[in-house]
Amino acid sequence: MGYTDQRFNVNLSILFTELPLLERPAAAAAAGFTAVELWWPWIETPTPDRRELDALKKALDDAGTQLVGLNFYAGQLPGPDRGALSVPGEESERFRANIEVAADFAASVGCKALNALYGNRVDGVDPAVQDELALENLVLAARAADRIGAILLIEALNKPESPRYPLVSAPAAVEVVDKVNAATGLGNAKFLLDLYHLSMNGEDLPEVIENYTAKTGHVQIADNPGRGAPGTGDLDLEGLLDRLRKAGYEGWVGLEYKAGDRPSAESFEWLPRSQRAAN
Repeated sequence: MGYTDQRFNVNLSILFTELPLLERPAAAAAAGFTAVELWWPWIETPTPDRRELDALKKALDDAGTQLVGLNFYAGQLPGPDRGALSVPGEESERFRANIEVAADFAASVGCKALNALYGNRVDGVDPAVQDELALENLVLAARAADRIGAILLIEALNKPESPRYPLVSAPAAVEVVDKVNAATGLGNAKFLLDLYHLSMNGEDLPEVIENYTAKTGHVQIADNPGRGAPGTGDLDLEGLLDRLRKAGYEGWVGLEYKAGDRPSAESFEWLPRSQRAAN
């Protein structure tokens, strides 16, 4: 069990970032991986030129890598932003403009999971107003995901690194998941369970797994402290993934960690090459 029985994918927005975007799928494939995920790659625009979308699709196809997770437009990420969908005004409009673009791109590459980051609290705006806007936009996103046979992911981040993000616990994120599903009747909103973020919040990880695996649509990992590769910190990631598997989780496990000062390809020694290709 543990690492031997998982379906791993590499997050190409945090690993292989020493390479241009279009070279990263091939680099992941050269390291032995067949599945990848991405934050929204064009942080300046929710509606990139068709040629840019086609070039990314070609890079994924040529490398033989399957895109298994894609973020909707989330503002400046990496950077100060943590999403756009609850931010009134221009950012919310940019999120809405991105919904069908992201869904159509996901459909074109067979990606079945779209992650919608909630967005930070804004000074001078009533949190209830932001939450109302968020639900409206998440309903639109859930319907777009359903149109392409995908799930909508809602993620809890960690308070130390994202102090203005309101979903900084598993229960807070799952509450939003439940509200979206109640509003749409589709049941395709799911929890993105990131073991690094939840550990940074000091949550009881075995209890989170026990309570929320049934509502979990995607898992991400990094060790803590440091957000490095498994084995660089104190988390028993192998044991936690074991618990997830025993609780019924059979989905993807995204490697969303920092390689540190070395090339990304050298950060996978914890995982035998024979276990990197998705089965």
